[in-house]
Amino acid sequence: MHRMESLESRLGYKFRNSLLLAEAMTHPSLAYESQRPHFDNQRLEFLGDAVLQLILTEDLYRMFPDFPEGRLTKLRSQLVSRRALARFALTIDLGSYVLLGKGEEATGGRRRMSTLADGFEALIGAVYLDIGYLGARELVLRLFQSEIEALAGSPEERNPKGELQESLQAIHPQAPSYRVLGESGPDHRKVFHAEVSWRDMVLATGKGKSKKEAEARAAGEALRTRVWEKS
Repeated sequence: MHRMESLESRLGYKFRNSLLLAEAMTHPSLAYESQRPHFDNQRLEFLGDAVLQLILTEDLYRMFPDFPEGRLTKLRSQLVSRRALARFALTIDLGSYVLLGKGEEATGGRRRMSTLADGFEALIGAVYLDIGYLGARELVLRLFQSEIEALAGSPEERNPKGELQESLQAIHPQAPSYRVLGESGPDHRKVFHAEVSWRDMVLATGKGKSKKEAEARAAGEALRTRVWEKS
């Protein structure tokens, strides 16, 4: 199977114009190195961002008729954050198909969150140009189905451990690990202390009334400080 046909199979969509797919998968670093500065995925990324925003805004607007603008904006941001888009890209192994310059390839660009998120947006932009809004909408809602269903079931619920794992695995496949450092207080009011680490780096600690709560607090603190970006 041709390389891009394999991506189409994962995406569940066959392009009419294969050049659009090639453009969506061309990282600016390759366009620069090959001296084809006008053939990269930045314009499609710009378009795909707007297409995604409209499709998901419309769906959330219909799904939560009683929600004010602020809550709808918060829910949409959960779906279209760089972290979330990078995770969607990982589910179709998009990083394996991005065409990178040698320098970007050598520095781990294939797993970089920005590369994955931008490539995913460019892919949606390419689908929109290839088939139009209704077809793009059908594809996006299919790809986002489980996330949208999760929002519908519990729109306010936040999963810091899941969010942290998504953030880190967009950079490297290794998952974060948790360990309980200890506990304090009397039996009826115990406080657990937990630590989260990743690739031999301590990210944060947290306290809670249970091991699960302490781990979630540690994950939430890690998301707040994001020490892995500063190392």
